[in-house]
Amino acid sequence: MSAEGPPAPAARPGRLPTKTGIALLHDEVSGHAYDVRLKLMKEVLTIQRQDVVCVSGSGPSAKHRTVTLRRQPVGGLGLSIKGGVEHGVPVVISKIFRDLAADQTGMLFVGDALLQVNGINVESATHKEVVHLLKNAGDEVTVTVEYLREAPSFLKLPLGSPGPASQPGSGASSPLFDSGLHLNRASSNTAPSSPSSPVANEPKYEKRWLDALSLPLSMARVSRCRAGADTSRSSAIQVQALDGVSSGPLQFHTAQERADWLRAVSANIGDLMLQNMKMANKCCSPCDQVVHMGWVSERLGGASSSQTFRPRFLALKGSSLYIFVSPPVSTLDWVRAEKTYHLCEVLFKVHRLWLPDDCWVQASLDSGDHGPFCFSILVGHGGSHVFSVELGSELATWELSFQRATFWAVQRTGSKTYLCSGQGDTLCFTVDFALGFTCFHSKTKRVLWRFKFSQLKGSSDDGKARVKLLFQGLDTKQIEMKELEFQDLTAVLHCIHSFMAAKVASVDPAFMDSQSIARRYMYSS
Repeated sequence: MSAEGPPAPAARPGRLPTKTGIALLHDEVSGHAYDVRLKLMKEVLTIQRQDVVCVSGSGPSAKHRTVTLRRQPVGGLGLSIKGGVEHGVPVVISKIFRDLAADQTGMLFVGDALLQVNGINVESATHKEVVHLLKNAGDEVTVTVEYLREAPSFLKLPLGSPGPASQPGSGASSPLFDSGLHLNRASSNTAPSSPSSPVANEPKYEKRWLDALSLPLSMARVSRCRAGADTSRSSAIQVQALDGVSSGPLQFHTAQERADWLRAVSANIGDLMLQNMKMANKCCSPCDQVVHMGWVSERLGGASSSQTFRPRFLALKGSSLYIFVSPPVSTLDWVRAEKTYHLCEVLFKVHRLWLPDDCWVQASLDSGDHGPFCFSILVGHGGSHVFSVELGSELATWELSFQRATFWAVQRTGSKTYLCSGQGDTLCFTVDFALGFTCFHSKTKRVLWRFKFSQLKGSSDDGKARVKLLFQGLDTKQIEMKELEFQDLTAVLHCIHSFMAAKVASVDPAFMDSQSIARRYMYSS
């Protein structure tokens, strides 16, 4: 360990350039959820939605398409429908049967919402009304459609179109089941008609994934969240960019898939955070380097409160811990921290972890899938902050970063002196990295006593202001008790802990690893 400060953050192993997958995006306004495609790259997460686009020809926009179908003796219109105004959604095409009338036009797709049938507006029609209209529309049926980009997931529309060949359904129509039998039956008084086919000069359409939202990952935040009516906090993830734009709750088919995406997005955000730290450190002196920074969730009301969290951005820089509402993006931003604490006077505490190797447990805070992971920052006057991160690896990084930053802060600070009282006199109590403990008169500066760190054998306090320190004499081996009273006892006790831990680490480099609870958890997992 070097007294000059932390080394440059190490680069992480190379990652796959792009990760793609399908997720369910919950619209918190409408309450509906629909399929989106995610594309994760090194610096950005892109959310794509399906839409129908014109790929050739000079026809009208793909937004509204008017298509004429010729009912066939076998297969009829060659499509099935779902939905209806009674369910708060339009009637949509739910199946297109291969090589039948609808498929042959090349202009209709699963997910198309019916707007008109033979010139009759059906946007506010019930499922039964549209089925009746299509059934009795005659040989030629002209429909106007618009692709429903945000089709509610309860319609269970397949993502591909046209879908695999299937047989028309049977039985009574139902808004949330495919109604195909009535639509595929030819009129009894008509002769077989020629199959539908696209006109040579008509435009050609395709269903494609189009970029809908791009979220820069630099200084972004990814967290677990609730999705719709699901009460589980970990049922979905959400990504929020530095400018506040959010992905919305993203839900996946399996817990494993959700965990994979959480780790992948976190890894990319972490890599970019390392780059931001390196750039920030170029503008800082060697004694004021950023050791680590990142997003956490702070539990409101402390450790005994209900599960209510708010996002906060923590930074370990120089000898201080900074707590921000939003990340510092310029040198001037460091002065607007919500809270600032001297690292020598805070105590980092990992809690509520399960260690499989020795079956040790501290009442789990896990939400059912090994997260979130919690730690506390104990500060002066008995205050504390309870934070959580989403991954065990993040917790291990914070624990190690706090240890290193605190030890470097101790070495840079050298000594801390506090006013106190003892036996009716105003005294000064000094904790010195080289000398240990010293107590002297505040006015005369006369030293009353001095002990090395190794001579401290125990202590007790009243939880308010008074502390009893038990020292062992080097020659007599007798225990001497020194009783002092401080205005902020908690800060003094934390300072003693920090200096003694740093002293041990200076002579035993393996000490930090032996004290790491979070990394023991990660290795055992």
